[in-house]
Amino acid sequence: MRPDQNKQFVYEMDNVLDLYHEPYDEDRPVICFDESSKALRGHKRDPIPAEPGSVARIDTHYERNGKKKIHLATEPLTGWVTVAVTDRRRACEWVDQMVELADNHYPDADCIRVVIDHLNTHNPANFYQFLPPDEAQEYLDRFEFHFVPKHGSWLNMAEIELGVLKRQCLDRRIYHAATLCSEVAA
Repeated sequence: MRPDQNKQFVYEMDNVLDLYHEPYDEDRPVICFDESSKALRGHKRDPIPAEPGSVARIDTHYERNGKKKIHLATEPLTGWVTVAVTDRRRACEWVDQMVELADNHYPDADCIRVVIDHLNTHNPANFYQFLPPDEAQEYLDRFEFHFVPKHGSWLNMAEIELGVLKRQCLDRRIYHAATLCSEVAA
């Protein structure tokens, strides 16, 4: 890592860690946001159940059924988590998730502080691409974005929540989007 990259890493790491050390403030919640994807696929043949003298057998061949994107937001100090599943991961989906946070989950907050990574879709300027300028500015006035360092996604608590979600219910083949949605909702 070059020294100038190290300075940027330390700056962004300190910024996020300082934010995490602040006491809870319902008027200025700290929200961590991240995305992941899940390939939908299923077995081409039904598994053969175990019988006396033999173990269950599962065919390694599978049938693809597309991919879904998982968007997770969490408020670490309260334990609140919300998950949305979409077909794609684009700037418009990210803006939609931020608008959802502002309008439905934190309508009375003075400032919603969001910890995010440097993904190309996580650009506050994208609000202007999908909303009229006045409305985009109104939303941006309600947000404060804190970026985790590049190669420092482990600092984003939403990344940790996604890891838990994967271990709890997404570490198996899921063929249907409806099943995926019900699994992440549970």
